[in-house]
Amino acid sequence: MSVLATPRPKAARAAANSPVEFRLLGPVMVHDTAGGADIVPAGSKQRALLAAFVTHAGVLLDVDRLAAELWDGAPPGNAANALQAHVARLRRLLPTPGDYGHTWISTLPTGYLLDLGGASTDVLRFTRRSAEGRAAVATDPARAAEILHGALELWRGPALQDCRRGPVCAAEADRLDEMRLTTLEALYEARLRCERHGECVGDLERLTADHPLRERFYDLLMVALYRSGRQAEAIGVYERARRRLVAALGIEPGPALRGRLESVLTHSPGLVAPGVLDELDRLRRRVDELGRQQLELTRRLNAATAGA
Repeated sequence: MSVLATPRPKAARAAANSPVEFRLLGPVMVHDTAGGADIVPAGSKQRALLAAFVTHAGVLLDVDRLAAELWDGAPPGNAANALQAHVARLRRLLPTPGDYGHTWISTLPTGYLLDLGGASTDVLRFTRRSAEGRAAVATDPARAAEILHGALELWRGPALQDCRRGPVCAAEADRLDEMRLTTLEALYEARLRCERHGECVGDLERLTADHPLRERFYDLLMVALYRSGRQAEAIGVYERARRRLVAALGIEPGPALRGRLESVLTHSPGLVAPGVLDELDRLRRRVDELGRQQLELTRRLNAATAGA
């Protein structure tokens, strides 16, 4: 159910005393756990105001800064009064806090402050899961892939959708976009470590098309192709990356991508999937063990023959 810019009756709001979640990873909204409702301010300025408050929760935002955010740097002459009206409407939309006496938005002498209290945000959940998953990539890639996939599933669309024009929200949206890309890079690194290279190729092809100047996606795609027995295509990916970088920025690929090309050309052992290396080590140990057993059997046979 969606509540679009229609303040709920006071009785209904009073019953909503469970924690809520402020959501920025997609359309800006507040999820009311008690009623299962997504509260979406209908007006673009109220959505931008809510996004600015959540982005700077616990921080005083002065009137001038908020006015610049809502009116694209050209606020009207009555900006303070207009802002006050938008804040009042936003207050009426928000569910009653779970903590007695808690106030979501406080009016201070120079501006306004949002206090999350016991509420959560999808940004905080994403940040924690992303950090946990990235930390586990090298030691437990299967678990890391699961955690990172769960973190990315929190996204419902572009961060702060429809609220990216003002400087406060634009900066936060850029930061979140970068975090999402970093999380995607870690996810596919983890999947490659789990020998899932075949299923990664298509996704990484799309990511290199969507983010043509991001070298890490080309790097991961080259690894996925090489491990799939497609060395020539892996080399072609490097050439594609080089053409795009030169055309757009006038620069050559960085040392990491150049090093990846060298490892593909020379069939570097480092390109072999970790699981394959583990299996090779196991086989080597088994061969050594069989060699020792053969020597022992030969010794016993010689001893028995000599005593006959």
